[in-house]
Amino acid sequence: MKYQIDTIPVWETLEYQGPCMLCTLQAKTEAGEIERVLGASVMEPDVRVRTNESGICNKHQQMMFATQNRLGHALLMDTHAMEVVGKLNKIKDQARRMKDSGREPFAARSTRDSAADKLRELTSHCVVCENLASHMQRYLYTAVYLWKNDPKFKLQFTQSKGLCIPHAADLLDAAESQLNAKDRKEFTELCLSLVTDHLAEDEKDLLWFTQKFDYRNQDKPWGNSKNATERTVNRLRGYCVGDAPYEKPKK
Repeated sequence: MKYQIDTIPVWETLEYQGPCMLCTLQAKTEAGEIERVLGASVMEPDVRVRTNESGICNKHQQMMFATQNRLGHALLMDTHAMEVVGKLNKIKDQARRMKDSGREPFAARSTRDSAADKLRELTSHCVVCENLASHMQRYLYTAVYLWKNDPKFKLQFTQSKGLCIPHAADLLDAAESQLNAKDRKEFTELCLSLVTDHLAEDEKDLLWFTQKFDYRNQDKPWGNSKNATERTVNRLRGYCVGDAPYEKPKK
């Protein structure tokens, strides 16, 4: 099968053998987006225009801050803050005009019409979230395409370490428009098995992890239970705790 620009990252994630290949792909893509936005893209006009307009969410602000790229971060936030100040002044002017005319400020309080709604709108977008969502949508459809058309990928996917619940749902959504009824049934059963079977293993390891704190089990081997909490949490909700899934676990 000919490899395309979108198939290569999906294939590569299987090599990490993480608990969810799509969590691995998402975390790696997300880190790449942070690096890109803070790197040379800081000086690209189209990137700055989008960042000035949309801003960056809490999570991705934290990730940017952690890179220690203070200059790049400051440049992005400086022009975004100027954009927000302009919008805030417009909200203030609108409130002042309504009050001077004898009407209640933002009187109708219809959707997105009150001062509170307008303030919330200022922090409701994120350039990194938008870029990541676009990448992941393509990767989801690519994963289904590979499963359907590449026997080698289908085998390795079937033998992988499983999926998290959110990404299993995303894959099933992507399969709706790509697979016929027969293939969709097979794919659905496989995704559900990859979640259920591996979550059952995680829970078994998690139970042993808790039992290891009983003094009677102190000298017994940990088995595969030391990271059972992280695996279980990430299986249930998608990667959010522990080592990045594309990095080697810390000893």
